[in-house]
Amino acid sequence: MKRQEINIRDPFVLTENGTYYLYGTRAETCWMEADGFDCYTSNDLENWDGPFEVFCKPKDFWADKNCWAPEVHKYNGSYYMFATFKDSKACGGTAILKASHPLGPFTGHSEKQITPHGWECIDGTFYVSPKKTPYMVFVHEWVQISDGSICAVELSKDLKKAVSQPFVLFHASEASGWVVPITPENRPGTHYVTDGPFLYRTQNNRLLLLWSSFGKEGYTEALAYSDNGDITGKWNQDDRLLFQKDGGHGMIFPSVNGELYLTLHTPNEHLKERPVFYPLEEKDDTLWLKG
Repeated sequence: MKRQEINIRDPFVLTENGTYYLYGTRAETCWMEADGFDCYTSNDLENWDGPFEVFCKPKDFWADKNCWAPEVHKYNGSYYMFATFKDSKACGGTAILKASHPLGPFTGHSEKQITPHGWECIDGTFYVSPKKTPYMVFVHEWVQISDGSICAVELSKDLKKAVSQPFVLFHASEASGWVVPITPENRPGTHYVTDGPFLYRTQNNRLLLLWSSFGKEGYTEALAYSDNGDITGKWNQDDRLLFQKDGGHGMIFPSVNGELYLTLHTPNEHLKERPVFYPLEEKDDTLWLKG
């Protein structure tokens, strides 16, 4: 199938041994009860095979509602899926699954979610510090705290549990140069959204954090920078948006030839979402879309 035929949100690409593995949220069941995740494979980013189911909820699974934003990271020879699950009886959060191959099958690795059990959390991603300390970076949702935040928690070396208290990197409102609040009818007040964090280190060792919210032209991709080159730094927001018109929840991946790409979903509209791929370049110690 062609890329335009794939209907997913929150795309994530793992490049491994000359093959692209594309994961994402099934758009059809995104806002309802869902039961798993798929993967698509390609050698050229345009022609794809699949979908191949890589995770299906077992009958006794701890969360009964949504399945969102799967990411697959290779770590110590295995493949770890960071995925968000929602439950009707408790706060949702990101759990970690494990497999021996990018196509799974993935099975439970952490005991329920890694994110704090009393917090509404989504979109966990993986980061390893220069000292080889593993972290999960995640979203504390605006639906609970109004001004959504990007947070982090240190993980055990085996990625089974959190071993620190969560700490805040920044709140969405700190991007005052471009962020636009939302005012949904069912939640009175002014709220700020954080979505889809992803970390990238430049050739000059600058640590960037890619994240999404809403700007003047809809869903966006923005950049923040750590002042000490690590997760523990003070995070400064870039007023320049990497992508600003109706697309977001992205990540950065290398092509089979070593070129950088941004993937995200657009438009941000139910059943119309498609993964797109944009070549990137490093310039002035940050990232820019090519062309």
